[in-house]
Amino acid sequence: ANVGAARTGLSAAPTAQAQSLAALRRLCVRSCAGLRASQVRAASTRHALLEHRAQKMASDHVFQVPPENLHFPSEEDKILQYWRDIDAFQESLRQSKGKPAYNFYDGPPFATGLPHYGHILAGTIKDVVTRYAHQRGYHVERRFGWDCHGLPVEFEIDKKLNIKGRPDVLKLGIDKYNEECRSIVQRYTGEWRRIVERFGRWIDFDNDYKTMDLSFMESCWWVFKTLFDKGYVYRAFRVMPYSTACGTPLSNFEVSQNYKEVSDPSIIVQFKLKAEDNSYVLAWTTTPWTLPSNVALCVNAKLTYLQVQSKADGTKWIVGKDRWGWICSSIKKDAKQFDVLWEKKGAELKGMAYEPLFDYFKGKALDTAWHILTDDYVSTEAGTCIVHQAPAFGEDDNRVCLAHGIIMKDGTGMVCPIDDNGCYTDEVPDFKGQHVKAADKEIKEKLKKEGKLVFNGTEVHNYPHCWRSDTPLIYRAVPSWFIKVEERRENLIASNNETYWVPAFVKEKRFHNWLTEARDWCVSRNRYWGTPIPLWVSSDFEEVVCIGSVAELEQHAGRKLTDIHRHFIDDIEIPSKMGKGMLKRVDEVFDCWFESGSMPYASKHYPFEHKDEFEQSFPAQFIAEGLDQTRGWFYTLMVLSTHLFNKAPFQNLIVNGLVLAADGKKMSKRLKNYPDPQEVVASHGADAVRMYMLNSGVVRAEPLKFKEEGVRGVVKDVFLPWFNAYRFLVQESFRYEGHGKKFQPDAAKVKASKNVMDQWINASMHGLIQFVREEMEAYRLYTVVPRLVNFLEDLTNWWVRLNRDRMRGDNGLDEAFTSLSTLYEVLLNVTVCLAPVTPFITEHIYQNLARALPDGHAMKAKSVHFVMIPDPDKEAINEEITQAVRQMQDVVELGRTCRERRKVGLKMPLKSMTIMNKNKDFIKNLKQLQSYVEEELNVHKVIYKEDADVSLTGTLNFKVLGKRLGKDMKAVQDAVKNLTQEELTSFESSGKITICGHEFGPDDMTLARKIKDLDDPNLDVNGDTETQVILDFTEDEDLKLMAVSRDIASKVQRMRKDTKLQQDDPVDMWAEALPSKNKKSGGALKKAMETKRDYLQKLLRRDLWDASLLQGHEVVINREVFEIAGDELAVTITVRGAFCNLKAVKELTKDATAEAVCRQYLTTFSLEKLTTIAKEGSVKVTTGGKNFTMKHKEHFSIGPAEATWLKK
Repeated sequence: ANVGAARTGLSAAPTAQAQSLAALRRLCVRSCAGLRASQVRAASTRHALLEHRAQKMASDHVFQVPPENLHFPSEEDKILQYWRDIDAFQESLRQSKGKPAYNFYDGPPFATGLPHYGHILAGTIKDVVTRYAHQRGYHVERRFGWDCHGLPVEFEIDKKLNIKGRPDVLKLGIDKYNEECRSIVQRYTGEWRRIVERFGRWIDFDNDYKTMDLSFMESCWWVFKTLFDKGYVYRAFRVMPYSTACGTPLSNFEVSQNYKEVSDPSIIVQFKLKAEDNSYVLAWTTTPWTLPSNVALCVNAKLTYLQVQSKADGTKWIVGKDRWGWICSSIKKDAKQFDVLWEKKGAELKGMAYEPLFDYFKGKALDTAWHILTDDYVSTEAGTCIVHQAPAFGEDDNRVCLAHGIIMKDGTGMVCPIDDNGCYTDEVPDFKGQHVKAADKEIKEKLKKEGKLVFNGTEVHNYPHCWRSDTPLIYRAVPSWFIKVEERRENLIASNNETYWVPAFVKEKRFHNWLTEARDWCVSRNRYWGTPIPLWVSSDFEEVVCIGSVAELEQHAGRKLTDIHRHFIDDIEIPSKMGKGMLKRVDEVFDCWFESGSMPYASKHYPFEHKDEFEQSFPAQFIAEGLDQTRGWFYTLMVLSTHLFNKAPFQNLIVNGLVLAADGKKMSKRLKNYPDPQEVVASHGADAVRMYMLNSGVVRAEPLKFKEEGVRGVVKDVFLPWFNAYRFLVQESFRYEGHGKKFQPDAAKVKASKNVMDQWINASMHGLIQFVREEMEAYRLYTVVPRLVNFLEDLTNWWVRLNRDRMRGDNGLDEAFTSLSTLYEVLLNVTVCLAPVTPFITEHIYQNLARALPDGHAMKAKSVHFVMIPDPDKEAINEEITQAVRQMQDVVELGRTCRERRKVGLKMPLKSMTIMNKNKDFIKNLKQLQSYVEEELNVHKVIYKEDADVSLTGTLNFKVLGKRLGKDMKAVQDAVKNLTQEELTSFESSGKITICGHEFGPDDMTLARKIKDLDDPNLDVNGDTETQVILDFTEDEDLKLMAVSRDIASKVQRMRKDTKLQQDDPVDMWAEALPSKNKKSGGALKKAMETKRDYLQKLLRRDLWDASLLQGHEVVINREVFEIAGDELAVTITVRGAFCNLKAVKELTKDATAEAVCRQYLTTFSLEKLTTIAKEGSVKVTTGGKNFTMKHKEHFSIGPAEATWLKK
């Protein structure tokens, strides 16, 4: 109706049409008046008109209108699409090409499962550091990698195809088995990419590396050949940790990854001596399954042993003297039930022969078997001081038996009656086919039946489990290929000393200690899907040929090789140069840790390609992984790099801690004791997860108990205040531009600002930039993120809140511009600094902020991630101003505590505040910032005093001290009353005091301050060691009315926000105090409306018109009724339109009908058309044959604010 009726060519509107339009609008007002506040909304067409106007006006602004409520996850999805549209990551690499290289290695994960929080955390740390390096002017290549070989893949195929062991694989065929493995290697790569990208990480998936690629595998061969040529490779028959589920030995560092507390058998067995009837040796073990393989017993030559005889049946036992008491306790016998026959040193027992416990290997073992041996490893810590020896299943057993000739180096005499799956073979017919751990029970039953089991118990202890299958490991003698490490320990330690770790203790303690005890590395695995060990050997292993490249093998094969997995090369034979026939490849493949340790070279196909590039970029400047990689990837990288180049493979390393469930337990898919990462991101956004993790001890190798409420807290406490500060800047820039000036922020104006708070936040910002640069270059993320968060708190909770009125123009346009420029500069710089940490929200904010930057500006780019970290202005960093503001903040906090104690909100103004401090500089600083203190605490007057007669009093914490002091409580209580001021002051500074022989700390006694002669109940005192503040809570009628006015302003502002109004939307607000229904009402609302209109206008920064001035034609947007001070206030918001001077129009027309037509005609014009008419000065109306000229500001105005007649 507004638009349709307001045509330029329409000289007069028909009276009936004008009346109907006016009636429609009156109906709208009356209808709204009858609705509840929550239901009051204008018709959708009118609201759409208002939105259209707001958007049209906003299009003339520098900034775009930000959303009122930002849903961070949805916005992150938009940012992801924006990055795809501009090819952001690749574009960043193109822009940085030619800049100094920053080299980073990314360890390859397995793609057989989905990413968990550990992957996300490590990936976030890597992303932050590499993003930061790019923003510091480096070219940072970031390639994703995939660990494609090894047990994780084979284990999945074994489950799929029901493979139980080697025979099943050979029956299927290694070629088919390996191709099955290949088929699932990249099962989840698409999901990995989606999840990694959703968490904001920029890394190259298209140019990734895979450990199963020919180029990668060939470089692994080169690494091994180099070590072989240096004499670091050898074959040995050793007892190794062995996974029966996977049928392969493991390296010692793999064993350390998965210890579990288990309950195992704890038994004492008696071995019959040959030379003496009814005489036995007692040995203790927790592995009954090894007893069929027993070939010796071992004692310590230096320990004392007893032979005891039972008084009951005459049985004689040889036992360790130091463990005799434990044995008696275990078998529930009293030592008095035995006679001690003799006492001897272990050395005297050496060579004593005994009967085999089982008959399985009589005549098969060497003649030296089944004798007592001696070795110092036997201790008094557990058991009987006598250890049974099964050299096939114990490292010490093997060493001792080898030294005493029980077995030979080539394995002669070794008793090992189990297959690759840990099941007994035909050699042990009683337990044939049983898994060794499952056979424990039947073995004990057999021993008991034969009278050889003396004690049958259990023991709870930590036991190693296979890191892949989660089954108990055993120790088993197997022939394996090793890389020498023990003889290179000093070199490894020297390489480690070249590196820098965060935190340092992991390098200096955990990793250093591991290196000092480093064992030779078993790199062979009796598996199928892996890089084949490139060794071709004779049947007696005396001739060994190591192949170091594909080309070298092709010469022997006589064919082109495009794949070097087992099923493509196992058939190749090499003629012997020693007359030993044809050499065949060894059966084993590489441990997948060997491949990941070769990653720096293999990912670049070194030395076959990129030789110069690699050698110029090695070692890497940065790597990062979890604490569990200390004995994994970090170790294998260090070993291979030191062996190859005698230097460390990296310069800087961040070690993160483990991410646990909220209860501190390991995250478990089965238990579902943690929130799904993808669901958390969908609810709160990736930025929130990133900042939550980075703002915790987990980035300094401490564990993190992951709690979703912590992520939610980041959104609420950090992101929303930050976003609201940015949104406030945009809104207030609109207000500033409403005065006809474009907002073009001026950094020079910020630097020259005389406002102390501007100088403080500017100094803080440049101090932050300097701090971020220093700490990031030291890789201390654990200091960087908390400092960024603290700065945002200072910005949003202090600077923005204390400078709102300045930005709104209360101190003039120039001050508004300076304060807005200050906020802009701070937000822009902090957004750039925070970009590596929270890439999404910074991109969202930056895209709008960048609109105010002129073309060619150093900080203007398509993405915030293309912008370099700014240089700090060291001249702006001012410690004196920082201290002054800190003092002001302390005073405000003291005052807030007074208000909280009195339960008096900030809306209630207070008469005065007295600040007492002896330091003249302190008082001087406070006077500079007095207006902020007055505003923050809503006090009318601030009084300063340098002297205050303050006394301390101590109060005991009876709840804590009751049990501790007991009967001394009264004496201590009396003594506290008599403490001198000097003693109390000393306690305050030191935190400790001794009273009646008891030492007390801050938790035991609290101190209170009292100012002498301050007994007025309206005064409230608070203070610290230097400052005292006194707030005057004396009630005052005028102060109460001001508090009511603040309440009115607060509710009106909230109503505007709920109505989704922008600062410069063309609307007017009206209010009236409704007739009181409250008999006890004091009429405070009405009085405030009548006497505090100027104060209300100051609070609202706009007029709140008396609703009695409404003329009935206004378009109502919203109307609400609020309860204030016991009465009701009705507030109406209308679209700005024609406002008539009723008296002047009446005098002009001198006719009621003509007067109505003129008024109603004006209401048919849109705001834009009314503005045009106002510029022209008047509009003509013809009705009833008469012409009337309606003059702007005489007969009508645009809204009541222009109505000069209201001010007369």
